[in-house]
Amino acid sequence: MKNTLIYSLIAAIAVLAASCHTPNETEEAKAFMLSDTMMHRIRIDSVVSEPVRSELTLVGKVAADENKVIKVFPLVGGVVEEVGVELGDYVRKGQKLALIRSGEVADFERQMIQAQSDLLLAQKNQRVAEDLYESKLTAQREVVAAQKEVEKAQAELNRVKEVFRIYGLGQSSTYTVKAPIDGFVIEKNVNRNMQLRSDNADNLFTIGQISDVWVQANVNESDIGRVKLGMSAAIQTLSYPDHLFYGHVDKIFSVLDPNTKAMTVRIRLQNQAMKLKPEMHATVKLRFDEGQTMATVPSEAVIFDQSKHYVLVFKDRSNIQTREVIIHKALGDITYIRSGIEPGDRVISRNQLLVYNALGN
Repeated sequence: MKNTLIYSLIAAIAVLAASCHTPNETEEAKAFMLSDTMMHRIRIDSVVSEPVRSELTLVGKVAADENKVIKVFPLVGGVVEEVGVELGDYVRKGQKLALIRSGEVADFERQMIQAQSDLLLAQKNQRVAEDLYESKLTAQREVVAAQKEVEKAQAELNRVKEVFRIYGLGQSSTYTVKAPIDGFVIEKNVNRNMQLRSDNADNLFTIGQISDVWVQANVNESDIGRVKLGMSAAIQTLSYPDHLFYGHVDKIFSVLDPNTKAMTVRIRLQNQAMKLKPEMHATVKLRFDEGQTMATVPSEAVIFDQSKHYVLVFKDRSNIQTREVIIHKALGDITYIRSGIEPGDRVISRNQLLVYNALGN
């Protein structure tokens, strides 16, 4: 009787333990579920299949578009009396850059006065010859000769006027250096009181329009085969490390530098807010296709833990799977996945570490 009672008690305890343990396991299995707050804090992206791209990093520098750059030379010698602009100033077409007092200009003024006087004298002689011819006091050849002198004097006056127009001369012995186009002063080689020889071969200013600029970069000989016309390029500078400028390869110079064995490529791009300045150093990244496709996810969706990579595959708020993935490569903001997920899967790509830690706990 006593043994029977003991066995009954043991059985009752076992049943009670079983009844208490089963609901706990069920509750634990269903314990994790994303709250509404967490659902608003995460971002879910779809896995897509994209061509695998690689990146080629080049070193280059910013240059002004040579088609929009004009060097300004002095057309006369003399002494620089005024310099009205500084390096980096924006100037308008026709704006005064410098003022030169020149003996050559004074000589041009003398030539103008002389040409005007010669024309007046030739016209007067023509009228006299015509009057004498009408009075039968001279031959017709005298009239013709007088007309030739008028034409010669008129041609000389026209020549001098053209010189004045080309040089932009006025009624004084000064020569005004004017901007030939709108643009920035990107080179300045003149100062006040500088003496300029009439045979000076150096430019005083260089005016450039930099709304569009070039970036010229060097390509190593081993990478030449990867560079193609039209390739998209991302440019980064030391001045704006957090900003990328985008352009395209528009010219490949098919000549190698004999010293560096590098080939030059040119990228044309719009100069947003005139941030890029000529001679700035630039890092150029060119992307090209490798010829295969692979599943991709945002790079921020990948979790690195204990020497392995994971992503969180979202089915619904109570069904989130931790998947180990094999990474092919990361390129900027996307990562190529060799295995572990398939196109069409949805992954958590923001605040995924919070969810990953919650699942681990």
